[in-house]
Amino acid sequence: MDKIRAFEAFVAVVETQGFASAARQLQVSAPSVTRMVGELEAGLGVMLLQRTTRVVTVTDIGQHYYEDAKDILAKVQACDDAARGAHSDPAGMLRVTASSMFGHIYIAPIITQYLDRYENVSIDALFLDRVVNFREEGIDVSIRIGNLPDSTLMATRVGHVKLMVCGSPAYFDKHGIPKQPDDLKSHKTIGLTLGSFQAGWKFANERAVKLDHKLSFNTVSSGIEAAKSDWGLVRVLSYQVGQAIEDGALISVLDAYQPAIIPIHVIHGHGGRAPAKVRTFVDFAVETLRANPFINP
Repeated sequence: MDKIRAFEAFVAVVETQGFASAARQLQVSAPSVTRMVGELEAGLGVMLLQRTTRVVTVTDIGQHYYEDAKDILAKVQACDDAARGAHSDPAGMLRVTASSMFGHIYIAPIITQYLDRYENVSIDALFLDRVVNFREEGIDVSIRIGNLPDSTLMATRVGHVKLMVCGSPAYFDKHGIPKQPDDLKSHKTIGLTLGSFQAGWKFANERAVKLDHKLSFNTVSSGIEAAKSDWGLVRVLSYQVGQAIEDGALISVLDAYQPAIIPIHVIHGHGGRAPAKVRTFVDFAVETLRANPFINP
């Protein structure tokens, strides 16, 4: 049995949730995929997949085996890339992830500029407001906002953001500027049902102000637009309103009371043997983000 080929078949079945779909992905026959996975299970003496007439699901043992097999395949690919020269010449598919709004504003332009430089690279970008699992979701590079847990991932800090309370000049002309956090109780505030920092507005030294939001949104952009239209005050991350503040559409208040800054990192999980497509993208992203005044004021 070709163990590497069997690993490829098993990983494809898990990721596509079917033998026929895995066969199409690998461009082989479905019986061949069935045979290779069956030989794997027979050799191990365990069941890696649960098969029904409709779906194929991975067992608990199979999930661990899938993760290890995928790691092995990545290392084999790195060896092949180095031998073929891909370690020095960027080529292949790159999967990049970031949060939705940060990705839209800052990472999408980096991606298109990078692709203009390296024509042999393709990029699949996932802009999601959740932390992705590098291994399970096949991620090569992630741009994360927040403190990082200890891990084996390689992280490069590129800047920081902070929480800001903002309103329009016209709103402040009419309602006055709050001088301390408790003053917010007499202002119209806009809630965002997105994360824990919006449940209550916390300031330096864990000082919290409970507010009765008369208006709430589930998207940051809607909250910002409402603030720009002179309706009330919104609390967002600095990068989300950097341009609006620079243009004078919004003004930040209570800056002296804001909590600690939040770091931004570019992360990858390939270690020191990262292929050229990862190394060059990380280098370009780090250089570009560090030059951005909205995250490196």
